[in-house]
Amino acid sequence: MKILAISLLATLLLALWGCGQAQESTEKSPPAAKPTAQSQNEKWWKETVVYQIYPRSFQDSNGDGVGDLRGIISRLDYLQSLGVETIWLNPIYASPNDDNGYDISDYRRIQPEFGTMQDFDALLKGLHERGLKLVMDLVVNHSSDEHEWFKQARSSRQNPYRAYYHWWPAEKGKPTPRYSFFDVNSDAWKYDSLTNAYYLHYFSRKQPDLNWENPKLRQEVHSIMRFWLDKGIDGFRMDAFQYVAKDTTFPAFPAGYEKQILKYYSSGPNLHAYIQEMNREVLSKYPVMTVAEGAGDSPTEAMKFVDPARRELNMAYHFEGMDIGNGPEGYKLTDFKQVYTRWDSAFARKGWLSIFLANHDVPRMVSKFGDDRPAFRAASAKLLNTFILTMRGTPYCYNGDELGMTNIRFDRIEDYRDVATLNGYQKVKNQGGDLGAFWPPPSAPPATTAARPSSGMPPPTRASRPAGPG
Repeated sequence: MKILAISLLATLLLALWGCGQAQESTEKSPPAAKPTAQSQNEKWWKETVVYQIYPRSFQDSNGDGVGDLRGIISRLDYLQSLGVETIWLNPIYASPNDDNGYDISDYRRIQPEFGTMQDFDALLKGLHERGLKLVMDLVVNHSSDEHEWFKQARSSRQNPYRAYYHWWPAEKGKPTPRYSFFDVNSDAWKYDSLTNAYYLHYFSRKQPDLNWENPKLRQEVHSIMRFWLDKGIDGFRMDAFQYVAKDTTFPAFPAGYEKQILKYYSSGPNLHAYIQEMNREVLSKYPVMTVAEGAGDSPTEAMKFVDPARRELNMAYHFEGMDIGNGPEGYKLTDFKQVYTRWDSAFARKGWLSIFLANHDVPRMVSKFGDDRPAFRAASAKLLNTFILTMRGTPYCYNGDELGMTNIRFDRIEDYRDVATLNGYQKVKNQGGDLGAFWPPPSAPPATTAARPSSGMPPPTRASRPAGPG
């Protein structure tokens, strides 16, 4: 075991040394003019290491209990020391926080508890001065119900913003059933009495889905993208983007369709036409990294998003690997190998993949895929990071995983601030289901505990007891 751990550590150090050498050579180069899409190496995103920051819990600079942009700025030297080259920042836009920032009420404002636009500008400048790039989440499958667009849309059926969302007039009867990921009743239609109609929400009731079939809505999104790209950011991760295209006739789906939700929800009519339009109008004019979250239900579907000949996005961010080991029985190594081998083989000659084992939506990788007991946590963290850094594709490190952070558990469900967890618990309770299975006792295996709250916990500070691999 000791020999194995040493071998893994050596491999990891070599990989990190390579990242550091790349950074060092960049720093020795003379300053260059701002790159253009023609002049810059357009494949830089194939050679970067991405570090994901969940701002709410990363670093609090003013003692209010919420991480913020100034806190991130205070850790820029630390980020540079890791050897990473790209920072992916979870949403920092203005939001009521029904879904921790993924319900956006203003795409051009900073959430006040995170700071100001001046703080953002200082963060971006500090990153670029250190040779680091910034990729932001683009959340445009839905907005917040507190966005001005939706306020206008629900005020009248004749309002021009009405067509920015999906509506079903109540005089037609109950709408065709659609499944919601977050709703307590799994119902994606919410009745709104102001105009006697239902609006569509694939996620929470406070996240109405945007109507991408409306060209004016698409132009609004393009304008938002230009706003941030003109500030100098280096790309977008397209959150839940596989869901934006809908068949607006809303045909009936067969019973049990929700068990194959990607088959019915992803890659709807005109999706790829919308992405190609976005590429022509916006993305092709900037030297950026673009990530397709989800990207369909198979390698074949994912390739459609990132095949260079199609001129859409750069890399796929698939979730099949995250489905491994979700049950209390855990997983077998052969399951792990099968999934990652299949995807790697499919993308061996074209297209590009994101390589990750954790993010803000899933459990800590050491707790799920490794062994977070004290005797094995460090070796597990080194092993899993070695896997991420040595696979073909762009590696992603979720903040804290470089320290070997593990799942957290509160004693009461009420202590969590996560809409998916809380509504899921309430749904099981309403149906008279097994709450013990949904909310296992503290002695349960870590992989069976709540996922999103665990990944959203803050890393240890320098003054606290070290939590990383020894």
